Amino acid sequence: MEVRSENNIQVRCDKIPCQLIPRTRLQVWFFRVCSSILLWTCLIQLLAVCELWHPRLLTGLTNRIPWTSRPPLRLQHSLHSPPPLPPPRNYRSNGFLKVSCNGGLNQMRAANLIRHHSGRTLGIFIILERDEVRIIKRLPKKFSRKYGFQAFRMSPVSWSNEKYYLEQILPLFSKHKVVHFNRTDTRLANNGIQLDLQKLRCRVNFQGLKFTPEIETLGYKLVRILQDKGPFVALHLRYEMDMLAFSGCTHGCTVEEAEELKRLRYAYPWWREKEIMSEERRQQGLCPLTPEEATLVLQALGFDKDTQIYIASGEIFGSERRLASLRAAFPHIVKKETILDPAELPQFQNHSSQMAALDFMVSVASNTFIPTYYGNMAKVVEGHRRYLGFKRSILPDRKKLVELLDLHQNGTLPWNDFALAVRQVHEKRMGQPFRRRIIPDKPKEEDYFYANPEECLCEGTKCEDLVGPSNSSTLH
Repeated sequence: MEVRSENNIQVRCDKIPCQLIPRTRLQVWFFRVCSSILLWTCLIQLLAVCELWHPRLLTGLTNRIPWTSRPPLRLQHSLHSPPPLPPPRNYRSNGFLKVSCNGGLNQMRAANLIRHHSGRTLGIFIILERDEVRIIKRLPKKFSRKYGFQAFRMSPVSWSNEKYYLEQILPLFSKHKVVHFNRTDTRLANNGIQLDLQKLRCRVNFQGLKFTPEIETLGYKLVRILQDKGPFVALHLRYEMDMLAFSGCTHGCTVEEAEELKRLRYAYPWWREKEIMSEERRQQGLCPLTPEEATLVLQALGFDKDTQIYIASGEIFGSERRLASLRAAFPHIVKKETILDPAELPQFQNHSSQMAALDFMVSVASNTFIPTYYGNMAKVVEGHRRYLGFKRSILPDRKKLVELLDLHQNGTLPWNDFALAVRQVHEKRMGQPFRRRIIPDKPKEEDYFYANPEECLCEGTKCEDLVGPSNSSTLH
């Protein structure tokens, strides 16, 4: 695949390797390539489904969304189509950049610019504007291991700015010719990046990345089936065994289940925290909502028994026993395993990232998206839905909800008061425009770029009209 750049960058990709080939103004063009690769770090990280693939399909999907859930006209007009591609340019090479993306589906999407990963394991392709990079399939033979060549391997410093790549990374190409980034998650700062590069991040993540045809086809089928039955909610129910073991959250589990989760946590040496106080973490808003808690929250938000709910998740820990209250309150609950023919999923079931890709597509296309935990998947879906016109995403304030849930369940807070409080807490957590929260020197704690790419959502004074000078929010 080949894409070209006004800054004269040429890139080739194999399954993981990529080559960059520049022309003039070394610093400017090189940073474009480097940034574009890393711009997709973190997560964010699995696609307003439709836009990722074909505009006319996007139209078909969004036309089914009721007018009441569509963004105001002025918000729709604030979104911009990518500029037309310039004519092809010639390139000369001063080195090659080889990239290995690490992490799950969302980290890979966020780190993915000049990367063509094998569709057998992840299933993401890159369709980039030719004015940015040129992708090649393999390195020249003289740079292969077969001929004894060893690329310079390194992990870029996390949350780095442009200066770091221009002053510390760029010179490495003259010395080593091939530089291999073996980690790419969160390698670029959220803020303090040039506006044109921030917009490039959006074009790559929200327009340039596509899943393989097999995943696209099945994902679109899921969306069509759901939309044929009417509006639907995508509930990202983050209650899988690995999530609970890693976080140490055992609220609602039996003693035996809690011990099982603890054993799993100790089985993974790279999970640093071993002894975790579950209830303390829950009170701090650091645990995912349980299926039972999610049920009460959905009811309090006004969703009734006729609501169609798609559960976007892996296998729920505790299986059907933990889903009993959710099914009783919302009979129209479906999962990809119950919608699709049994013969359609086996090819993906041994690849968790591919299964997550299907959930990602459905979540972006849903009328309402609700994550029970604000992790990488939730952030990237939220940002993609903003990019599509601030589609409705309800982002639970887990710390406040735990307080309200406990008061209601111990009989202190009657149902009507509980429901009113839940709705009031979330009035400004529905995916409306707001400013990213910036915390100098603490990039892990500030708002993630891909969850709220505000630079790509408005232009000039329109930003103030949409966002307001001081409209910001803290998410838990």
